[in-house]
Amino acid sequence: MKAIHFGAGNIGRGFIGLLLHDAGYEVVFADVDSGLIDELASRGRYQVHEAGGDAEPHTVDNIRAINSDTQQQLLIDEIATADVVTTAVGANALRFVAPAIAAGLERRDASLPPLAVMACENDTNATEHLASHVRADVDIDAWPGVAAKAAFANTAVDRIVPAQTEDAGIDVTVEAFYEWVIEQTAFDGHPPIIPGATFVDDLQPYIERKLFTVDTGHATIAYFGHMAGAYKISDAIALPEVAEALRRVLAETSALLVAKHGLDPAEQQAYREKIISRFTNQALSDNVDRVGREPLRKLGRNERFIKPAAEIAESGTRPTALLEAIGALLRFDVASDEQSVEMRRLLDRLSAEGFVEEVCGLEDEHPLFPEVVLVVASNQDNPFIELE
Repeated sequence: MKAIHFGAGNIGRGFIGLLLHDAGYEVVFADVDSGLIDELASRGRYQVHEAGGDAEPHTVDNIRAINSDTQQQLLIDEIATADVVTTAVGANALRFVAPAIAAGLERRDASLPPLAVMACENDTNATEHLASHVRADVDIDAWPGVAAKAAFANTAVDRIVPAQTEDAGIDVTVEAFYEWVIEQTAFDGHPPIIPGATFVDDLQPYIERKLFTVDTGHATIAYFGHMAGAYKISDAIALPEVAEALRRVLAETSALLVAKHGLDPAEQQAYREKIISRFTNQALSDNVDRVGREPLRKLGRNERFIKPAAEIAESGTRPTALLEAIGALLRFDVASDEQSVEMRRLLDRLSAEGFVEEVCGLEDEHPLFPEVVLVVASNQDNPFIELE
C-alpha cells in the first residue's frame, strides 16, 4: 500500500505520516521545502517522541520524499498509483496541491480502486474545499470520469505538536493523545485501512466538538495568558484567573454541543476534562504568542469564538464567557504577528460596527452582533485593560 502525504512539516511527520506508516503504508512525503525533502530522502527514516511520556520513540521508515515544486511529474505519477492521498499543508494552501492531485487522477487507471483523498487540516470540511480546487483544475467534460476515480472524505484531526527544539532535525516530539476521525460514507463501504483512525457516518459532531473544545480552549488560554504576562500555555493555565476563564468558556461550548448534537453530558464533561489536562502538560512547550497568532482568522464567522457564540445567541442565551474571551483576543498585541498588527490598525480605522461586519462576518440583524459591537467598542476605548 502507498500513501502520498502533502506537507512534511511537524504535523505531517508526527501525526498523519506516523499513523499511515503504522497502518502499513509506504509513505511518500511531498513538500516544497527542499532542505527538508533532501534530508528525509537521504535518511529514509525519522523518529517520533511523545512529550512527557515513557513510551519508546516510534521509528517511521519505509518512506520516500518528493519535491513538489521541482519534481511535479514524478509526484503526479506517484499519485496515479497511490491508495491514499492526505494533506497537512494548512487550509489556505490546499489550492496549491490540487493541480497535482487532479493530474494524478486523470492519469490513474480506471480499473484501480478509487483513490482515498483526505485533507487533514484544522478546518471544517477541508476535503470538500480541496475537492472543489481539484475540480477547478479538470476540464468540465472530463470531471465525471475523474471524480469516479477518487473518494473525497472529510476528516477531523487533533494532536498537539509543539514548537520543536533547534537540534530536533527531522525527528518530531508530539503529545501522546491524538484523534483522527474520518467520514466513512465517502468510501461506499470500502474505507482505507488505517487502524489508528476512527471511521464514522456523521463527522459534524466530531468536527464541532474539537473546534469548540480544543481550539476554543487553547486560544482562550493564549489570550488570557497573554494579558496576564505568561509565556507558556502550561504556565498560563496554572494561573487561577486564566483557568477560571477557560472553564467558563468550555462550560458554554459544552452545553451547546450537548444540546445541538445530543452528546451525552457526562461523556462531554469527561472529554472536556481530558482536554484541559492536555493543556497543563509541562512537556508541551507551546508558548502563548504562538498559539494566539493570527487573531483575525480566529475571529472569523465560522471559527472557534464567533461560531459557538452566534449559535448560543440564536438560542436566546447570552454567551457571556465567550464574549469575555473575544475581548481578551482583541487585546492580543504582538508586534511579530502580522495579524495582530493589522487588528490594531483595523480597530483604529473602523467603527465597532464596521469591524464586526468585516472581521467577524456578522450581519447587524444577528442577535450576537450588538454584543460583539459592545466588546469591540470597549477595546477601542481602552485597548490595554489589564486582567484582574
